[in-house]
Amino acid sequence: MIEVVNLTKHFESFTALSRVSCRIPRGSIYGMVGSNGAGKSTFLRVVSGIYRQDEGTVLIDEKPVYNNPEVKSLLYLVPDEPFFLPGSNMNRMADCCRAFYPAFDRKRFEHLTKRFKLDPKKPLRSFSKGMRRQTAIILALSCKPDYYFFDETFDGLDPVMRHLVRSLICEDVADRNATAIITSHSLRELEDLCDQLALLHKGGLLLQSDVENLKTSLFKVQVAFSEPFGKEKFAELPCLQYEQAGSVANLIVRGNREETLAFLRGLDPVLLDVVPLSLEEVFLYEMRGLGYSFDEVLDDEEAES
Repeated sequence: MIEVVNLTKHFESFTALSRVSCRIPRGSIYGMVGSNGAGKSTFLRVVSGIYRQDEGTVLIDEKPVYNNPEVKSLLYLVPDEPFFLPGSNMNRMADCCRAFYPAFDRKRFEHLTKRFKLDPKKPLRSFSKGMRRQTAIILALSCKPDYYFFDETFDGLDPVMRHLVRSLICEDVADRNATAIITSHSLRELEDLCDQLALLHKGGLLLQSDVENLKTSLFKVQVAFSEPFGKEKFAELPCLQYEQAGSVANLIVRGNREETLAFLRGLDPVLLDVVPLSLEEVFLYEMRGLGYSFDEVLDDEEAES
């Protein structure tokens, strides 16, 4: 388990992370979404022990990470810009990984290299950005760590490679009870992959929840009545948004769906319909409830991804 409590990290006068807390259980995929500069990369570098936090605690399996080789041998970070030894190829990097990770699986490395159709003898400097990203992912999976940290994992990968990488991560988590933290600026990229999602903005954690809870906690209701009515008719419901056009009202409601429907049926409507919300819509309304603009938090890059 990863336990982070009140994590704070400063770079001179700039605060990259401010009192971030989360608990990530074993065997789960934890997605962290946020715009560029939100603090995602810094979070991964602190949790992996590259940076030392200024305040708070970071524990993996109840042990501190920073300056702890024993714990670091359990994790593998794939940064947003993977680093390789100068003049190296995939085989040389595999030998390097094997020196640090006793569980390194050479057969798996060779299998994945063929599956990704990469030449392990070819100099890495000749690889494209996407191929270098694939190489870093292959090395990570071949090391078989207990904890994976992927920073902007899918950046530079084509749709086919994205699907393959997602499948491999899910298989490893399921088969070995591994844990993965994946950061991205795209919510759509993570919503079908992660068990939990967190939204990081300007160094602070604005929202985190089980994905299934997020999808079921909010829903849209369309309701109509034959007689005149107004918002006060729904005063007992926890509405996040209310719009009315003539005899039809649209409500965004938080709570138990069946209880809400039972209440509304008791009002004898002529029309009653429940429409599920996408995860992006859920985040939109949650951010409005917290006083933030969804576009401000995730910026326009998500629409471009």
